[in-house]
Amino acid sequence: MKGLGMEIAVNGFKAALAEGRLQIGCWVGLADGYAAEIAGEAGFDWLVIDGEHAPNDLRSIRDQLMALGRSASHPVVRLPVGEVWMVKQALDIGAQTILVPMVESGAQAATLARAMRYPPEGLRGVGAALARASRFNGIAEYVNKADAEVCLLVQVENRAGLAALDDILAVPGVDGVFIGPADLAADMGFRGRAEAPEVQAAIAGAIARIRAAGKPAGILSTTEAQAVQNATWMLTQAADIIWSSRKSSKYHFTEKPDHTVTRRDSLKE
Repeated sequence: MKGLGMEIAVNGFKAALAEGRLQIGCWVGLADGYAAEIAGEAGFDWLVIDGEHAPNDLRSIRDQLMALGRSASHPVVRLPVGEVWMVKQALDIGAQTILVPMVESGAQAATLARAMRYPPEGLRGVGAALARASRFNGIAEYVNKADAEVCLLVQVENRAGLAALDDILAVPGVDGVFIGPADLAADMGFRGRAEAPEVQAAIAGAIARIRAAGKPAGILSTTEAQAVQNATWMLTQAADIIWSSRKSSKYHFTEKPDHTVTRRDSLKE
């Protein structure tokens, strides 16, 4: 049966990163479609459906993608680990942007980039007719359009990743690099102390290298000072908190004309 002529969704998040526009996001760690739908009304540019540290499986991730279908917030699926088969499954259930933790080499990044794409350039299985991503074969020429809309973000969060950062940045198909401060601090011997000067210096150096390579840099920021200091193109605030709206949220980011980011406390403790 031929495709029914529906159009593939344009990945506006990927386009925004390519244009250098700051994207403010939040972790969604409650592994629930209803909670994700509420988060989708909070006004963030992107939301991470966390498969690494939240109790998610393929079906719960799918349910949250469905729940965010009407939201302007772009869903980013973080996998538990960078396995090719996990990438394939996440793409087929409708994820366009994937975040992979603990990437430690250029070779690993290259394999992940190939997993995001169909042959001959990639490794993705051509079973689109069965996939939610293709609207179950409703999107005409899906397999010829999908590669342009997928977005791969890799996390560099240990000393091995930092040592290989230039190799990772050189991989075609890596759309952004996200620094993980907590894991990096632990690996450097400063567990629970991401604010340590040595860790902050490593982060600053990594962000400078990412920017010099022309890639978007992302980081988890839990304080206003971190947000302003790092001022990355991708920026996410706290995890496991659901905002009901920007006006009533406990933490409220606003983007200033100079593209710095601030957080204000809208509700007091």
